[in-house]
Amino acid sequence: MADAAISFNEIPLQIRVPYVYTEYDSTRANQGPGVQPFKALMIGQRLASGTVTTLNPRRITSAAQASELFGPGSSLHLMARAWFTENTITELWAAGFGNPSGAEAEGTLVFTGPSTAAGTISLYIAGERLQIAVASGQTAAQIATAVAAAINAATGLPVSAAVDGSDTTQVNVTALEIGLLGNTINMRVNYFDGEVLPAGTGVTITQLTGGTGAVDLDTLWPLLGDEHYNVIVCPWTDSATLSDLKVELASRAGPLRQIEAVAYSFKDDTHANLGTFGDSHNEKFLTVMGMKGVPTPAFANAAAYAAVEAYQRSIDPARPTQTLPMNYVKAPARADRFTMQENNILLYDGIATAYTDASGVVRLQRSVTTYKENAFGADDPAYLDVETLFTLSYIRWSVRNRLLLKYPRHKLANDGTRFGAGQAVVTPKVIKAELVSLFEEWEFIALVEGADQFAKDLIVSRNISDPNRIDVRLPPDLVNQLRVTAIQIQFLV
Repeated sequence: MADAAISFNEIPLQIRVPYVYTEYDSTRANQGPGVQPFKALMIGQRLASGTVTTLNPRRITSAAQASELFGPGSSLHLMARAWFTENTITELWAAGFGNPSGAEAEGTLVFTGPSTAAGTISLYIAGERLQIAVASGQTAAQIATAVAAAINAATGLPVSAAVDGSDTTQVNVTALEIGLLGNTINMRVNYFDGEVLPAGTGVTITQLTGGTGAVDLDTLWPLLGDEHYNVIVCPWTDSATLSDLKVELASRAGPLRQIEAVAYSFKDDTHANLGTFGDSHNEKFLTVMGMKGVPTPAFANAAAYAAVEAYQRSIDPARPTQTLPMNYVKAPARADRFTMQENNILLYDGIATAYTDASGVVRLQRSVTTYKENAFGADDPAYLDVETLFTLSYIRWSVRNRLLLKYPRHKLANDGTRFGAGQAVVTPKVIKAELVSLFEEWEFIALVEGADQFAKDLIVSRNISDPNRIDVRLPPDLVNQLRVTAIQIQFLV
């Protein structure tokens, strides 16, 4: 019997013409743990001034490009501004919905005067600062006119403004987009220390409310097909929209599609309302960060949260992101910041948390999903942390990629079969050895631990009903994250 019987891919046995025929085989070319492709999808709304059509996903590389494609001041423009403040590396795609049926959010600025000294009004809309000069002796009506003009002249604000027809001291502020997102646009004055209203002037702010109407996410999914986006930024947190999102997330994560994504949202509300919201959702692939009184709009904060996470997850899916800054997100006033105890409660409600450091920088605290209990209602922390999902995603991709690269067109035989060396044949033992080797690579980059347990519990067998199928039970022990250090100081005096 010949020592070898090589399985050639392209050179047939029927060649009689003399020559030296050589082919290439790349099945052993890839060494070490692979680098998983990583990209994000941002969904929002577009304005009529945008140059791209509705629900036409486009790759974007800057906030300026998003402004052109989706319209200056659109939710997607502001979300892109937030994203690129945090992350200029991850491949980002965006798809814009048109206005839903509903109404725009509206708010008011009512001024008093006259001013008794010259000064500057520092007005913040959606976290963006407008500075309006005020001369001594200006009336409230004159100030209102100047403020309305400044709002309309600013590039990229999500609102328009007009002096009220009945009360010339009042500026009516209207969201550019119809829908719920306008309700999260914040207005305030004097955010930073040292900013004060000119003497003799005052302003009463009524925040934007009354925005109604939500988009139908189900119109988007067929257009995306099976394109794999690791991160999806969802600006809406209403129950109907999240319900549609959850169905798609579950479908994408299933074994027949394997294009799982983690969706990121942000909700600005009271502690009590955030707790109620968190308790009403239980989705492992959805993470919603909760804060109160943030000047930047919730839909853009969602993009900032996702951008920081996406950048880090593509580097190391298992490393915690706690303490990392969200530079776009403006910190709430001190009175609106949640305490450590309040954030701890939110984490049990399935709400991701952030905190503000001593210098006013908003930092990630713990990125948790809304998943809290299994189908029987039992407490289940299996998918508590976002790191778990990204680590599992990498492991699934890594296994699939390794087997498809190394054994793309192999025959399957039982263990102990005496086939010639060089034959394109695998057995259960060969697959098992490959998976143990792959585990060692994951262990080297600190994604898993417990090699002995893995090798012991790993099952690779030929399916008893289908002789062309290998069945595998893969038991990786995922590495954990250092969250809490508990120290007891037992002292003597």
